[in-house]
Amino acid sequence: MRPRIFIDGSVGTTGLRIRERLGQRADLDVSVLSDEARKDPAARRDALRAADVAILCLPDDAAREAAAWAEGAPTRLIDASTAHRVADGWVYGLPELAPGQREAIAAAKRVSNPGCWPTGFLLLARPLLDAGLLAPDAPLTVHGLSGYSGGGKPLIEKWEDPARGLLSLVYEAPYSLAARHKHVPEMMRWSGLVSEPQFVPAVGPFRCGMRVELPLPAGLLRGGADGKAIWEALRARYENEPDVRVLPLAEAAALDERSFDPQACNDTNRVDLHVVPHASGHVLAVAILDNLGKGAAGAAVQNLDLMLGAR
Repeated sequence: MRPRIFIDGSVGTTGLRIRERLGQRADLDVSVLSDEARKDPAARRDALRAADVAILCLPDDAAREAAAWAEGAPTRLIDASTAHRVADGWVYGLPELAPGQREAIAAAKRVSNPGCWPTGFLLLARPLLDAGLLAPDAPLTVHGLSGYSGGGKPLIEKWEDPARGLLSLVYEAPYSLAARHKHVPEMMRWSGLVSEPQFVPAVGPFRCGMRVELPLPAGLLRGGADGKAIWEALRARYENEPDVRVLPLAEAAALDERSFDPQACNDTNRVDLHVVPHASGHVLAVAILDNLGKGAAGAAVQNLDLMLGAR
């Protein structure tokens, strides 16, 4: 009998992408609700409790409500919202985070899908803290550039509104400059940092794609670490990971304007990691991913496959 998968929130940006990815799968029985039924809490609750795995593509409060509906039912959950990413009783759904994480996801009843920004940041930072190359109290700065689909339908509508003319911008637009970004607790919890990083996210005039930059000043690197040591730590962590690619150690002279294209991994579940040493001893680490791929829908499908024993 094929596993029954229910997508709650199948008309949102992430839900639509998950539905597309699962739509051609003959090994799954995927269900969604009609427009009318989606507005009926009882219909949603019944569909959720009847599923083997329910994927929640909902606002945070609605995801918490839906998770409560699963109490006492055999249904396993994957939550794509921010609601449970640092919550007790939930397994963090980034299989490459650390040894044993993949197995924990496979055995879990409740999995919280990681955010797009934290995915890139954690894949860069966590191995460096684990290897002792960065201290837990290191004052890190993170800069990110994302396509506007990362903000869901409201941001898509804003950027694609002809009256605003945002798609003609020739520069990125920083945001969340005066408020703590909702992904910061997740970034700290799963990296092992005890000091809050300065996170400066920005949106660019393209729909999908993401670049996360982690500058590492020489003074923060422990034990005389340099670019090669950073690169070797990342390579050692991910050498057997099919979805994480550590590119050869970069030579500044070989880089050009297209070297860190934020759209380079679009329509894949891949993350590309780059390490760029500087003559001063500073290092720049860069992650590139599809914010709706490995940063959202692709990660949910990856976690689903792990939970079903298919990966």
